[in-house]
Amino acid sequence: MIYSLLRRVLFSMDAEKAHGIALNGISLLQASGLSGLVSDRPVDDTVEVMGIRFPNRVGLAAGLDKNGAHIDGLAALGFGHIEIGTTTPRPQAGNPKPRIFRIPEARAIINRMGFNNGGVDALLANVRKAEFPKKGGVLGINIGKNADTPMEMAAEDYLTCLDKVYGQASYVTVNISSPNTRNLRELQQDEALDDLLARLKAAQQRLADQHGRYVPLVLKIAPDLDDPQIGTIAAALKRHRMDGVIATNTTLSRPGVENLPNGNEAGGLSGAPVFRISTTVLGKLAHALAGEVPLIGVGGIMKGEDARAKISAGASLVQIYSGFIYRGPELVREAAESLRTQAKPH
Repeated sequence: MIYSLLRRVLFSMDAEKAHGIALNGISLLQASGLSGLVSDRPVDDTVEVMGIRFPNRVGLAAGLDKNGAHIDGLAALGFGHIEIGTTTPRPQAGNPKPRIFRIPEARAIINRMGFNNGGVDALLANVRKAEFPKKGGVLGINIGKNADTPMEMAAEDYLTCLDKVYGQASYVTVNISSPNTRNLRELQQDEALDDLLARLKAAQQRLADQHGRYVPLVLKIAPDLDDPQIGTIAAALKRHRMDGVIATNTTLSRPGVENLPNGNEAGGLSGAPVFRISTTVLGKLAHALAGEVPLIGVGGIMKGEDARAKISAGASLVQIYSGFIYRGPELVREAAESLRTQAKPH
């Protein structure tokens, strides 16, 4: 009830401005001990995935808290894990504004942010200040490349970020699927993907020895993949023994929003319209992986039933973003409760 009133105010503002105000408000509530006004106690539904114990199966997807400046506030809303980023080696402004567009008629969002962030060092400074990781909270850190780094040097950016965040992350997500950094999705192709994963896994082993701790590596993929591409990615994930895969990022397609206001803005579409295509890709990938690599399902989860569908399609965990924008903390609890009553994956 409280969030629905707040949303009315936030949706009357520019989307990016509202985003910043909402995050600051979430942090203020937590610092004041008032997070209970907008959320209940976290749902207890412990599951082990990638060797990590998650208190429940509903996480926050990357992109909401790019710089890790609001970790404790977001963690107080009942999430089983928080993923921050995408972060890049150097700070960058991202694409020109406006770059976030709501489509409320379809419960959708289009964004073309372009990895705007303060750089990996600023993110790590925020992580070190946060209590959530110190208390054993599961914190994923999502890494990417700077927009002005040539594609042939892209792996260097990922390796730089991995090296820096490894000691502070519960797991690290490699984002090669944002549609808003020029040519980034080329890294999903055969030889480029093979080379990137080989170098990342070698670095992971070196860092595990150095830190005395193994931090899982996860790949985040796009929904805009055909069956041969899904097969290629699945084979690479198995060959390189990746620890997990997030399916999926936003889509370049426009299912059901083409004729709505803002529906044809450039960028990645998220929210309810992406549910079907992201879940289809998730299911095909799960089939191809045959249980060898765990999946995290994300894309269009707007109610508990949607979260259950992701698990049924083969996911072990789910993440939400646009659904959280539209429904607030109520969705976190609803999805987690729904999954608690569903048989756990083997």
